[in-house]
Amino acid sequence: MKLILHVWRQKGPNQPGKFEKYELDDVNEHMSFLEMLDVLNQKLIAQGQKPVAFDHDCREGICGACSMVINGIAHGPQRATTTCQLHMRHFKDGDVIYIEPWRAKAFPIIKDLIVDRSAFDRIISAGGFISVRTGSAPEANSVPVPKDVAELAMDAAECIGCGACVAACPNGAAMLFVAAKVSHLNLLPQGQPERFTRVKAMVEAMEREQFGSCSNHRECEAACPKGISISFIARMNRDYRKALWKTVEHQGGKAEGISQFRG
Repeated sequence: MKLILHVWRQKGPNQPGKFEKYELDDVNEHMSFLEMLDVLNQKLIAQGQKPVAFDHDCREGICGACSMVINGIAHGPQRATTTCQLHMRHFKDGDVIYIEPWRAKAFPIIKDLIVDRSAFDRIISAGGFISVRTGSAPEANSVPVPKDVAELAMDAAECIGCGACVAACPNGAAMLFVAAKVSHLNLLPQGQPERFTRVKAMVEAMEREQFGSCSNHRECEAACPKGISISFIARMNRDYRKALWKTVEHQGGKAEGISQFRG
């Protein structure tokens, strides 16, 4: 299989970038997309050129590191698939492929296809954890959790934090990511004591990171490699609204700030 690649090359955060054209022969259909890029890099190194910088780690669809937009689609054309699990059999001989980094104000480009996603880490640091001492893993039935609730929490916990939702959203919103991280804890009994402080802290951290607003385009859901539903955004919005009311009640004032709620 022969491919014509247009790859975004950018030397650094403050450097101008542009697409560079490469022709790659003998691409095996059984290669993953990242393995195809490995072949490209071997060719570039052999020619004395700089290899394309891109993020990757587990290559098993777990870590979420392989962030790139392929022909305008985050993670490429195969639905519910990370780039590392995308195989070249989904392309045809002679295809022209454009490869570029996540595009979002909150994800500045570091080099070529690599972006800085540390904004996600700061959101998690704001409340995406349970601070009480939980000890060792308890016996499974010691804390009863209804099966449907446990399954819903597991659905939310599937989020790998890749950032495809942000890259796909025309507003650059991180609502699906934050909603998944909030929901998987807030649904479980262990997450209840900090339920409202958590959602308030994480939503406000998201605001500080200058992610865009959600306007129900649903592109995040379509691009998510784990198929996470936007229904979690509605769940997060409900909890956030309750958290604001609780803050107002605690302060004994009026519901100022509720009108500022974005959702």
